[in-house]
Amino acid sequence: MSGIIEIREGSWAELGAQAGEIRRVVFIEEQQVPQEEEWDGRDDACRHFLALGDGTPLGTARLLPDGHIGRVAVLDAARGLGIGAALMRAAIDAAGRRGHRQVELAAQTHALAFYENLGFTAFGETFLEAGIPHRNMRLLLADH
Repeated sequence: MSGIIEIREGSWAELGAQAGEIRRVVFIEEQQVPQEEEWDGRDDACRHFLALGDGTPLGTARLLPDGHIGRVAVLDAARGLGIGAALMRAAIDAAGRRGHRQVELAAQTHALAFYENLGFTAFGETFLEAGIPHRNMRLLLADH
């Protein structure tokens, strides 16, 4: 891979086939998230982000209409290359363009430091989602 990561933004109709396959591999296969929890029926209302390296889909994220970022997933072979951070920056920028004053997400607890490095702050108690410990996090866009 050349090291150049392209981030595409689009609708589920435009990016869903590729984004959905990444989510299937990462969440359903790797993390054993039940399919009915992964496919929550909200994708059509979201903006989606797809990271490509040399044209190969490597990661995805989505921005919900309420300013929540979710379904951040990077294929195992592409982790540690900055793809997750690039996807997050794209989603944060899109939220700002849509007039959101803050973005929130539910972070898997093993990823808290990743999101903290992007400026997010954890709040509330740890909770289980799909059997995986999470914490809510927030980023005020005025601080970004």
